[in-house]
Amino acid sequence: MNKSLKIVPLGGLGEIGMNMMVLECGRDAIIIDCGVMFADANVPGVNLIIPNFEYLRKTKLNIHAVILTHGHEDHLGALPFLLHERPIPVYGSRFTTELLKFKLTEFGLLDSTKVKTVRDADRISAGPFDIEFIRMSHSISDAMGLAIRTPVGLVVHTGDFKIDPHPADGRKTDLERYRELGKEGILLLLSDSTNVEVPGKSMSESSVRDGIDDLMKATKGWFVLSSFASHIPRVQQVIELAMLNKRRVCVAGRTMVQNINLAKRLGYLEFPESLLIDFKQATRLPRHKVAIVSTGSQGETRSALAKMALSEHKELILEKGDSVVLSSRFIPGNEKSIYYIMNHLYRRGAEVFTNTGSDIHVSGHAYQEDLREMLLATKPQFFIPVHGEYRHLVKHVELAHECGVKKSHAVLLENGEPALVTKDKITKQGAVLDVTKIAIDGLEYLPINDNVIKNRRKLSDSGVLAIGLCFDGDSGELVGNPTFKSKGLCDDERMHEILPKLTRHILQTIDKATRNSRFSYDDVEEEVRITARRFLVRELDKKPIILPMATSM
Repeated sequence: MNKSLKIVPLGGLGEIGMNMMVLECGRDAIIIDCGVMFADANVPGVNLIIPNFEYLRKTKLNIHAVILTHGHEDHLGALPFLLHERPIPVYGSRFTTELLKFKLTEFGLLDSTKVKTVRDADRISAGPFDIEFIRMSHSISDAMGLAIRTPVGLVVHTGDFKIDPHPADGRKTDLERYRELGKEGILLLLSDSTNVEVPGKSMSESSVRDGIDDLMKATKGWFVLSSFASHIPRVQQVIELAMLNKRRVCVAGRTMVQNINLAKRLGYLEFPESLLIDFKQATRLPRHKVAIVSTGSQGETRSALAKMALSEHKELILEKGDSVVLSSRFIPGNEKSIYYIMNHLYRRGAEVFTNTGSDIHVSGHAYQEDLREMLLATKPQFFIPVHGEYRHLVKHVELAHECGVKKSHAVLLENGEPALVTKDKITKQGAVLDVTKIAIDGLEYLPINDNVIKNRRKLSDSGVLAIGLCFDGDSGELVGNPTFKSKGLCDDERMHEILPKLTRHILQTIDKATRNSRFSYDDVEEEVRITARRFLVRELDKKPIILPMATSM
């Protein structure tokens, strides 16, 4: 039996999203989570980014299971891409596995994938790993932490969590079980770092109830609340308040409809069927009798809320007197999209409320004192912070030191940095792996640093200039002048100003390049590209993509 444990983070460290970690004992391994990251403007034309699976391809480990801590996209969204390459049994809670099944169905993988549902306190065996599932409170139903017994010792992975004394769904983090495990002796703790910079204790999910209720009571028209479709505890509170305020509930957005139907079927949501109305019914009822639960809190362009804001929704038309509540935090990078939608909501006459001025959202992640409580409950010998940007990981290591973890026993890793754990030592192990993120570009998988992505950035920044060059096939002389076609470079008037001068420079370059009777069109194209690039930097201070194309006739 191997007496060392290798920890290999493939995503989620030094960043928010794309969580994925491999635990290895010899050739045996399990994977914890396999999530996506949503692309921003720096990756034009791409919607999803997934971890790089090349390490798994090269090592050919015996992967016994993928263990899912919960059902958020940044923890399970990339799993179909991995399962497309190799079948691996998947374990998760009831709500988590049902969400996964939707994705597997879309990818045509449901029948070929072993999806196994576990409950709180269940234990499973996966090769040399014995895994116990622990109840956790988070901003989604059925989140779980993990106690993993390995040949080296006990490893605890919190997943995403908070310590909520009054959760809206009644699901409290099982701190008592963590204390018991701490007494048993925890070799290594891997803990959520997202809110380590926020002092104090995290607010209870139940605390948003009064803020939402006050806004609903004060709204004379439609009451629209937009949140993450997976935030079932938040949806439950809105539904309960709608009933108390004698409003019927209309659900807008495909994923919101899907998740509410799923949660109702599984018993995570409770409400009479008669409460729900469709779009047409919503338009026929008095507006003060309607509450709408919608997707789009992050400014997603295709969401139901965006369609309402831009007057593109065929039936739900906002007007003065309506209130729109964005009941979520603004994820960094999404601010511009959110403000764009907010401005259009105001143009429709609606009043918009965010967490800045109203108590309508609380985080699903533990604050600093909650993280301290977890460290003190578990008393780990070794510690690795997970799920956070680099500064979060640094602060969490400092907090671990305050809680009694020795300085040499708390290790800060980034994606691709393996760590080796024995019974008495933890060390960074070997060279950093290539974990270049993979962009899902239509049907193509592209490394995030691929030339295709780089060229798109360049196109969006400086445009493109195509230069046509036609040569006589017999004499090798240029026929006529170069022709030009540009997109996104500059306006037509400015282009007409600079083209004569650019033409002269290119003709001089061609004359020089073709003096050698053995010249090739490739050589000419490269010389013209360099000339045009230098000219445009000088004239426009721009570096567009330049495409010289030489042909013969």
